Amino acid sequence: MDADILLSNARLVATVDATRRELPGGWVAITNGLISGVGGSTDPQPQATRTISAEGCLVTPGLVNTHHHLFQNLTRAYTPMTAAPLFGWLQALYPLWTAAIDEEATYTAAWVGLAELALSGCTTSTDHHYLHPPRAGDLLGAEIRAAQDLGMRFHPTYGSMSQSVKDGGLPPDSAVRDEDDILAESERHVARHHDPSHGSMLQIALAPCSPFSVTPDLMRRTAELAEKLDVRLHTHLAENSEDDEYAIATFGMRPVDLYEDVGWMSDRTWGAHVVRPNPEEITRLGAAGVGIAHCPSSNMILSSGLAPVVDLRHAGCPVGLGCDGSSSADSASLWQEARLAMLTGKLVSGAAAMTARISLEIATRGGAGCLGREGELGELSVGAVADLAVWKLDGPLFAGVLDDPIEGWLRCGPTSAWHTLVAGKLVVEAGELVAPDLSEKLATHRTIARRFQPEI
Repeated sequence: MDADILLSNARLVATVDATRRELPGGWVAITNGLISGVGGSTDPQPQATRTISAEGCLVTPGLVNTHHHLFQNLTRAYTPMTAAPLFGWLQALYPLWTAAIDEEATYTAAWVGLAELALSGCTTSTDHHYLHPPRAGDLLGAEIRAAQDLGMRFHPTYGSMSQSVKDGGLPPDSAVRDEDDILAESERHVARHHDPSHGSMLQIALAPCSPFSVTPDLMRRTAELAEKLDVRLHTHLAENSEDDEYAIATFGMRPVDLYEDVGWMSDRTWGAHVVRPNPEEITRLGAAGVGIAHCPSSNMILSSGLAPVVDLRHAGCPVGLGCDGSSSADSASLWQEARLAMLTGKLVSGAAAMTARISLEIATRGGAGCLGREGELGELSVGAVADLAVWKLDGPLFAGVLDDPIEGWLRCGPTSAWHTLVAGKLVVEAGELVAPDLSEKLATHRTIARRFQPEI
């Protein structure tokens, strides 16, 4: 039987598979949304209904975004918030977000944010949507519709906040919900949306927001519910010095100790940021197989610090990349996060400790590990999902890149994907979004964003 699509004649196919094969003159065959063949220049190519030339290009697995807050692109680079660290930044923005969020805003922000990710070579994205004011409607359902309309593979999390300022937390009263209601909604969303099958386009995780916005009891009960429903768990973890100080003052323990105390120290979980674990905590996280969503842009913009990514990987943690919210990182480019992960990794751990290949692995296989989908996402191998990014390596940016297209891809740039395929379907083609209504969506987004930015 003919393949549906054949990507042919690549300068290099970087499979990031179990043996990390790199195939000059390589090709990838796609059938029914899965990879049906991968080969080099000397391997016979199958017949295909459609052939797409990748001449002169690097082909990689689609990049995997393991942490985001898509709704936040409605307050991107908002001037009053551009010079505040995490806690002050959140306390100023929570009221704006809570007052204006609704299904239309959530759908539009998710559509625009996912489109931006696709242009950066991302094929799978999570979203940590923790803001669910009771009057706002079905916000998780709204962003799921956006992902489906674009054709993106989506791992949204049902996030939650239950501790307001009056309870000792950071969010305002209008942003939090009753914990029994949170757990009931969590179960309802999993029953309605979660698809655990191979090649699934939609999976749900449960995600109490942070130690400063939920109770330890909700963390424990959510872990028990996730075990019952067999879904994954996500939260912010050891994000900055304020996080440390709050946990010690409130719970009498550091954030990683609290994480273990509430039953989250397992390979079912992945934490966002993990900037400030000490060496002993790194060892414990690695032994438990806890995943790490590394968010270098946001960590630097909010002055949180530089995460010990090399040490976390060596300890045994699956480490993936995250853009974080588009009010902190401001740019939803997985390519940019991969480059910054390479640069900061060199700065923290030494020039040889973080290469472009390691960063590509973090952006692909590492993300699949965080989401519990090893061997299915984040690699180009037979039976894996047909999620690919094709990168042009031409023009002045790449002049002189002769011997190593992977190092050239990440060291030279900035760059965007030439083609992005999800489940064997083009979402980005020739550098342009395939969806026809980008201009209309951007106009709607601008109108909605004005509601969130009252001083503009």
